[in-house]
Amino acid sequence: MKFSIGVSLLSTLAGAVNVDMAKRDTSPLDVKLEAFGNSGVKAVLTNTGNSDVKLFKTGTFLDKSPVEKVEVFAAGSKIDFDGVRLQIATTGLTDEAFQIVAAGETFEVEFDAAELHDLSKGGAVDIVTQGSFLYADVDSTEIAGTIPFSSNSVHTEINGDEAASVRAAFLAKRTIVQSDCTGTRRTATVNAISRCRSLAAAASQAAASGPAARMTEYFKSSTTATRNSVATVFRNIVSECGSTTSGASRQYCTDVYGACSNGVIAYTVPAQNYMVNCPYFFNNMAAASSTCHAQDQQTTILHEMTHLRQIKGTSDYGGYGYNFVRSLSAAQNLNHADTYTLFAQSIYAGC
Repeated sequence: MKFSIGVSLLSTLAGAVNVDMAKRDTSPLDVKLEAFGNSGVKAVLTNTGNSDVKLFKTGTFLDKSPVEKVEVFAAGSKIDFDGVRLQIATTGLTDEAFQIVAAGETFEVEFDAAELHDLSKGGAVDIVTQGSFLYADVDSTEIAGTIPFSSNSVHTEINGDEAASVRAAFLAKRTIVQSDCTGTRRTATVNAISRCRSLAAAASQAAASGPAARMTEYFKSSTTATRNSVATVFRNIVSECGSTTSGASRQYCTDVYGACSNGVIAYTVPAQNYMVNCPYFFNNMAAASSTCHAQDQQTTILHEMTHLRQIKGTSDYGGYGYNFVRSLSAAQNLNHADTYTLFAQSIYAGC
């Protein structure tokens, strides 16, 4: 498959930061979900700790952009999420990317689960949210670590026709897109796609027949099955990054989905095959970096490519960077966008 500039959108949350990802035994965050209306959800977050917390809200249920705020299950099976997956910078952030929740304070947000999940079949569903927030010290904007959270499970009955109408109305607002990659932004995008192809080609070869130690470092396995699986993903990326005029995905240089909030480098909407590079991509990132595990334009494109369902359909599991990659299980590594990204970047940088 090849990649073309100018027609669709896909999403992924991904920042590359090396922080302590160890989960705490207890969390100061209490999250309760409430259902209202047909498919509305209210999330009530309370800081039960003794001190204020400064939560990185981008890409979480505190964010206004169409990211995965909850997981929805019907008859025990998870319903696919159809919204935005973000790639996030975790340095150079401003205070607007954070939400301070004082000790004892409660913060509420409301959203509609039908906008980003196909609930048209209706019937009984269970809704839950879980994961972790990155956080900073109250007087800082540097990421200091993570705080885990999990909510109650809400059981509710959905009217399928009403849910379908909500989803259709939401998607209709997103159908006007632009062939807007022009000038220096087009040049940067085309060059990054070309570099993505080279990165993926080298990574595919390394996965197929390179040192076992590198495979074990990133994927915790160097078996033939693991090598073949990883090499196939990179070969798919080679094909998709091999053209800027055809392919499964479409690239935009303006925020067609309204998701380029503070610190967002790029995002993908896998269900729509749209990929968007945000201003941060063009204004703050080098084309390529030889620093081990660094973020740059070429690895941003590769990272987003892995989220495409035609490539692999990877997840982020709410975490990014080398330390997080090392904390995952072998099975998770095979489905984690940043694992593929950092494996490829390590070859380029000679890590």
